[in-house]
Amino acid sequence: MREINVNGLGDLPDVAEEILDALDGRNVVAFFGEMGAGKTTLIREICAKMGSEDVVTSPTFALVNRYDGAEGRPIFHFDFYRIERPEEAFDMGYEEYFDSEGLCLVEWSERIEELLPDDVMKVTIEVLSPTKRTVTID
Repeated sequence: MREINVNGLGDLPDVAEEILDALDGRNVVAFFGEMGAGKTTLIREICAKMGSEDVVTSPTFALVNRYDGAEGRPIFHFDFYRIERPEEAFDMGYEEYFDSEGLCLVEWSERIEELLPDDVMKVTIEVLSPTKRTVTID
C-alpha cells in the first residue's frame, strides 16, 4: 500500500505516474472517494499520461467512455454512480471490458465491488481540504 499526499492539482501528474507504475500487469483500477473528491480529475491525468488526446469526462449517463492511448491501448472509463444493483453492470457487458487488454478505470466501484477482479488495484481519495487530498494505492 502506498499513501500519497496531494497539495494541489499540480501534484496529479506524479500521482497518475505512480498509479501507472504500480499496475504490474493489472488492467482494472477501482477508484473510491466521495462526490467531488477528484476521481474524474485524476483519471483525466492518467489518460493524459497514457498519451490520450481525447476529452475525458465522467460517463455518468453512458456508464462507459472509451479513450485511445498513444500506443493503441484502449482506456475504458466507467462510472457506476447511477446503477442501483450490481446486476446492471452485466447488462452493459462489463466482463468483456475487464477481460480485455484495455485499461479499465472505474469510478463508484463500491456499487459493483463484488464484481471486481481479485487483482484489482484500489485507489482511494480522501478529501482533507478544498485543495488537499490523500491518495492511497492498494
